[in-house]
Amino acid sequence: MLTLLNLLSAVALLIWGTHIVRTGIMRVYGADLRRVLSRSVAKKPMAFMAGIGVTALVQSSNATTLLVTSFVAQELVGLTPALVIILGADVGTALMARILTFDLSWLSPLFIFFGVVFFLGRKQTRAGQLGRASIGLGLILLALQLIVAAATPITQASGVKVIFSSLTGDVMLDALIGAVFAIISYSSLAAVLITATLTATGVISFKVALCLVIGANLGSGLLAMLNNSTANAAGKRVALGSLLFKFIGSLVVLPFVDILAVWLHKLPVNDEELVIFFHVFYNLIRCLIMVPFAEPMARLCRRLIREEPESDLRLKPRHLDPSALDTPALALANASRETLRMGDVLDQMLATFAKVIHGEVREDREIRRLDDDVDVLYTAIKLYLAQMPKEDLPEDDSRRWAEIIEMALNLEMAGDILERMSGDVADKSLNAGRPFSVDGLNELDALLEQLTSNLRLSLSVFLSQDMTSAKRLRRAKHRFRITNRRYSHKHVDRLHQQNVQSIETSSLHLGLLGDMKRLNSLFCAVAYSVLEQPNDERDEE
Repeated sequence: MLTLLNLLSAVALLIWGTHIVRTGIMRVYGADLRRVLSRSVAKKPMAFMAGIGVTALVQSSNATTLLVTSFVAQELVGLTPALVIILGADVGTALMARILTFDLSWLSPLFIFFGVVFFLGRKQTRAGQLGRASIGLGLILLALQLIVAAATPITQASGVKVIFSSLTGDVMLDALIGAVFAIISYSSLAAVLITATLTATGVISFKVALCLVIGANLGSGLLAMLNNSTANAAGKRVALGSLLFKFIGSLVVLPFVDILAVWLHKLPVNDEELVIFFHVFYNLIRCLIMVPFAEPMARLCRRLIREEPESDLRLKPRHLDPSALDTPALALANASRETLRMGDVLDQMLATFAKVIHGEVREDREIRRLDDDVDVLYTAIKLYLAQMPKEDLPEDDSRRWAEIIEMALNLEMAGDILERMSGDVADKSLNAGRPFSVDGLNELDALLEQLTSNLRLSLSVFLSQDMTSAKRLRRAKHRFRITNRRYSHKHVDRLHQQNVQSIETSSLHLGLLGDMKRLNSLFCAVAYSVLEQPNDERDEE
């Protein structure tokens, strides 16, 4: 029993080490990896190589699948190049499995020691996150040693030999058991390594080992489907395409397992090494052959998984992918895109408010609906970012996290102000039969036009972090305040001239000018967060 627990804990340590490597690398190079993948979709060979390279770096095909699925969900990458990248990721993880089976036990304590030193000493810096990845790599190497050490005595038990001795005939059953094995261990790598150990000790035949390896690859595809069960239709299509590619590969190879086993046994390599080499070349040949069929597979996946019809007409978050939370660069990019959607809704609210002040009282209801949409997006962004441990983020990501929160909060407050302004106009002007004076209405239109321009420029500054645009926004803020003050004085002049319409709407008009001044401040606040960046960050940009 204790030996079995040791094996399970070693497998768990392998999974945890892979997770740590992935999060460490993604926190340092996440944005760069996103650019590599997004720029490699034009040609299939580049997409294939990008999948191999990124997977080799992050030590996990699941991490690459996460990035690609998020891109497809946000319509940044098509389904066909995404499937090609996933095929490359399968090859990348198989190559890393071969590299990690070398005798690298002497590296494990070095990786862990220096990783802990850097991680604890400089936790929120790039060096600290690289230290995190070093810890994970050391744990992976240690876990592989523990898996072999724990599996060896288990294979000598008579009960285990009896169980595995039954795996001698049906290739489909053996492959299915391999798939279940991969799902239970939550890692095709662990399943392949244990299979190699069982083969080396003579517990299972070489033919059965090949079937288990094929099944383990199929099991990794089933794991991807389970992990994306709650994803949108685009994410499910990527996982389904990967699973179907693996399923087709297993159906093609399994009938020839007997011939492969006999032929491979003639090679001057021990059975344990042959199992690992078969795992590598099976994935390499399978993926290379299937790359040209990525487009037909994409069409099939679109037919099998269709877009779900929208039953709720209210605006919903589109980019906040929960599976990206372990990758700060990707999660922050998702939150930024959702914040830009809030800005688009505010733009609509300003245009609708212009209709309200021109007498279209029914548009007040549309303003309230749009403000509800702003509140929904703000709540979703706030809860999404709250799931990210800010204290573990690198300095640049931590600053961006704060900028997104501040921008989303400002837009939410602006939505509330616009809703109140619309209600005031509807109640105190339109329903009361007290229209604005012609001059007053023209002034309000001019201010709304400037507000809309400043809002759009602020969204550009928020996205690009461009210093020149930030300075333009700051100047635009001051120009608006000057214009607002001049219009306030003009309104007072109209009161002196005994303009009846100005007198009847005076308190409402001055209140709107004050509210617009607050809106302008909320829109332009992002300029100061960009301009207050440290000098070294400005130089980098």
